[in-house]
Amino acid sequence: MGATRAALWLAAAVLAARQLVVVLGSPKGERLTELETWVGPEGVLRVNGSLYDTDSFSGTPFAGLALKPLTRAAEQALGVAWTFGTLLLVVVLGLVAARALPTPVSRRTSVLAAPVAICLLMLSLPVRNTLHLGQTSIIPVLLVLLGCFAVRGERASGVLIGIGAALQPTVLLFVPLLWFTGRRRAALSTGATFAAATALAWAALPQDSWTYWVRQLAGTGLGNNPDSVANQSLHGALLRFGLQGPLEIALFVTLAVAVAVVGLRRAVRYARDGQLLLAVAVTGCVAVAVSPTAWQHQLLWVLLAVVGRIGKRASDRLVWPIAIVITMTLPAKMMLPDMGFAHPIRDNALLLAALAAACVLPFLARTSPYFQTPEPTAYETRVPGRWKWVPLVPFWRRALSRPNLLLELLLIRVGYSIYQQTRILAAGSRSTAEEHGSQIHSIEQTLFIDIEHWFNRVTVDTPWLESFLNFYYTSFHFVVPLTVLGVLYARRPGDFRWARSALGFATVLALLGFWLYPLAPPRLMPDLGFVDTVHGVQDFTKPDYGTLTSVTNQYAAMPSLHFGWSLWCGVAIVILAPKLWMKLLGLLHPALTLAAIVGTGNHWVLDAVGGAAVVGAGFGLVYVLFGPRAKHSEQAEQAGRAGRAGRAGQAEPAEPAEAKVRLPQQVGDSPGVPDRTST
Repeated sequence: MGATRAALWLAAAVLAARQLVVVLGSPKGERLTELETWVGPEGVLRVNGSLYDTDSFSGTPFAGLALKPLTRAAEQALGVAWTFGTLLLVVVLGLVAARALPTPVSRRTSVLAAPVAICLLMLSLPVRNTLHLGQTSIIPVLLVLLGCFAVRGERASGVLIGIGAALQPTVLLFVPLLWFTGRRRAALSTGATFAAATALAWAALPQDSWTYWVRQLAGTGLGNNPDSVANQSLHGALLRFGLQGPLEIALFVTLAVAVAVVGLRRAVRYARDGQLLLAVAVTGCVAVAVSPTAWQHQLLWVLLAVVGRIGKRASDRLVWPIAIVITMTLPAKMMLPDMGFAHPIRDNALLLAALAAACVLPFLARTSPYFQTPEPTAYETRVPGRWKWVPLVPFWRRALSRPNLLLELLLIRVGYSIYQQTRILAAGSRSTAEEHGSQIHSIEQTLFIDIEHWFNRVTVDTPWLESFLNFYYTSFHFVVPLTVLGVLYARRPGDFRWARSALGFATVLALLGFWLYPLAPPRLMPDLGFVDTVHGVQDFTKPDYGTLTSVTNQYAAMPSLHFGWSLWCGVAIVILAPKLWMKLLGLLHPALTLAAIVGTGNHWVLDAVGGAAVVGAGFGLVYVLFGPRAKHSEQAEQAGRAGRAGRAGQAEPAEPAEAKVRLPQQVGDSPGVPDRTST
């Protein structure tokens, strides 16, 4: 526990240092752009006239009044101080959120919550965006949390929340939450503080206050491109769908009122249930949705919704936290493919997460019997390893139940996006890749296995073979592995986890190969006479051989994942298929893939050997870390029947004596902590 806590705090410090270096190391004009626009030499806060003469400033008049004194600071000193101050606010925000978790919490949660919260905040898109732009959007969130959880007395609480509302008017939605949960003095104090701050700004900046509150309807018309993807509010989504004018306004107001009513009712219910942090997160998600503009740096409320618990089964507990963390830390294009049908979801991913948290998701109440003790997960019986030290991770046991499909699809998509980006980043120079290609060719000549040129010529001279191998190379690389994963998920969930882990390890090891040994495939080796049957003739006079290099790393050839993934399919089918003809069909796939990658000129024979090596290492790592695979036994069948009977509303049969069910009282499953082994 102590080592884990120290590692998490170290990770938080490293992330903070990295953010500081990234921001301050960026060229002038590309960092703190919003702050520069406000308080720089030509900033709107320095010039005479209205704050809203341009579209550069969209905050409230009170925010402009509060930022005015910063115009006297030296530019470089202000940038450093602003970045350090923002990082300090993030740390305080994480500490307050960690202390606000609904009780009771386990010792493990209380010890690790603060560094985990700070790490997630540092990684989140809103914080990164805030640091890059030099925005103030963390301040209202922190003021609300301090008002709800840190200060004593309802009046002081209301003052802090009221100041937050003066900076961001949608924070006023916390007034109904305070009022209907019995903190009426805090609600009145919030309203009074907001009115006083707004009146102060009106007295100091009357023209700007008139522009903001009257002409622009509380800032509704301020800001550039409200229909851009950066605006994750209902108003922005409707504009992106092509709605304009009175129809769009009427629909936005109707939807905003409905979301506010439903979301605030849910927030009040969770607050009365003792989950005030979740109530605050739900109210913040409502504020995101109903605000005319909710830019990325203003969406920190959504990340707080990670504290909600969903699902009766222990295996479902991590689905919502992982989904929300992925949504809040990775670009939407990494989660969904670049296809037309997915664009509405991809462009509004953060808004959909906010709406789900505010209005849809059935977060468990503390009075629910599943809140502290979810239904336990049945695990495979431990199979003794050949060596006593296997498995190295004994607490991580493969569950018999089927993993959550949404989470699996999300992780597969994110994993593949990371794989693509790493392939591109690992691209080496042309000269290095060609030098490595010559090395591989020489080794194959020494071993008398340099059959690539002969087989490539046979393919080119045989039209039907060329068409078949081209089709096989471009089509089956993804179709077969996904099909195998789908069948295992549906029919053999325990084996699905085993096979999926091996595939993941093999892919990560292959990425190391791409990074350490960039290799030109035969088709990109000048003067060797290979014909690229898939991509066409390459122009070797161009450094990038045309446009293909701009979209992928053509030197990611060693090891060959085309062959590696096909071999993984073959191994999984041979081990798990019940019939002989299925096993033979499984062996046929890697054989045909080997013919395709060599015949089309896309890989050397040794690339396939490398692919086989990483696949073998992947299965070996699964064995060493988690132990041998349990055979498909009656235990799994009975667990599957019990699960189907339970879903059908029938009484579940008694579990056999040999079935191992891990109860929450066992080591590593403290009450109130999601089962970290379930996925």
